[in-house]
Amino acid sequence: MHILQILPALDEGGVERGTVELSREFVRRSHTSTVISSGGRLAAQIERDGARHVTLDVRSKNPLTALYRATQLRQALTALKPDIVHFRSRVPGWLFIIANRSLRLPFVSTVHGFNSVSAYSKVMTRGRLVICPSNAVADHIRRHYATPPEKIRIIHRGLDSSLFDPSRLDTEFMANFRRQHNLDNRFVVLGVGRVTNLKGYDVLLRATALARAHVPAVKTVIVGGIDPSRTAYSAELHRLVLELGLEEHVVFVGSQSRLAEIYACGDVLVSANKEKPEAFGRSMVEALAMGCPVIATRFGGALDIVRDGINGWLVDPGDAQQLAERLAQIPSAAFSGLRENALRRFSLEHMVEQTLAVYAEALLEAGRATAPTHA
Repeated sequence: MHILQILPALDEGGVERGTVELSREFVRRSHTSTVISSGGRLAAQIERDGARHVTLDVRSKNPLTALYRATQLRQALTALKPDIVHFRSRVPGWLFIIANRSLRLPFVSTVHGFNSVSAYSKVMTRGRLVICPSNAVADHIRRHYATPPEKIRIIHRGLDSSLFDPSRLDTEFMANFRRQHNLDNRFVVLGVGRVTNLKGYDVLLRATALARAHVPAVKTVIVGGIDPSRTAYSAELHRLVLELGLEEHVVFVGSQSRLAEIYACGDVLVSANKEKPEAFGRSMVEALAMGCPVIATRFGGALDIVRDGINGWLVDPGDAQQLAERLAQIPSAAFSGLRENALRRFSLEHMVEQTLAVYAEALLEAGRATAPTHA
């Protein structure tokens, strides 16, 4: 098959990394892979992996330029002639729907999150088949958009075990990272993801302050870049650190590429979303694969990943006291088989094969020639 994925940009984030991984695996299976986005630091990786990246503005929400950009997209689609199109966000979805009116290319979509319920967001359910990364997302589109269950395919995001392998760690990086951020002889709590209010880092900071009474050596490490349009929340977090007297107990390390090594430095990963849940929670699976237990908010994709008392704990949204109590229990907890369980439940291989099967099914329903799911 010639598979075309469309997303707004290829910078930091789970959707972006997932797109890159799928593209690479499609090429390995002798499919032709193309990705359209407005560019970003991961675009070069698409090309290095043997696929093609086409740069188009499929990111801007400016309605005044939408028709022009849809025309550009239609021209690209006409030249590329993909067998199947997979759009992964709302702006690219709408641009593709407009561009595809005359082309009638088969397409699928992935609902990557709990976007506001609206006609604008409903475009994500327009695919011939609709992929959801968790049961919670599937429930969301069934409830709010009456998406037929037979149209929905749940595909958990897969883990690349070669990238998250305890036997292949860069120990020199780890030693330098621990020394740079004063992590030796500390109880290391990780928060991983972009610094936005969706991540509930303020709850994590308050829980850190409360946990000090039982775990004096606690050190919370927040790993993630700052969205330039949301710097106010970052400033608020830094003020909260000062207010709670956590200067020696919290560090912001920005965006990092050596996540496997950082997970291996941690004693626990916390996913503290308090208002809007994770659609899946890629960082949770990655941490588990590195033997790091997880404490997560009791909603959304975390319900598919965290098994209470087995590989971590679930806590109520926004409850810093409950989170602090669980943090205090981690040093004496006896979790086992974290990596084995994560690899069995969330493998990259399984995600790729399921995705290819969805493409083949969509092509069959569209009356196009059936395509094999394996090379």
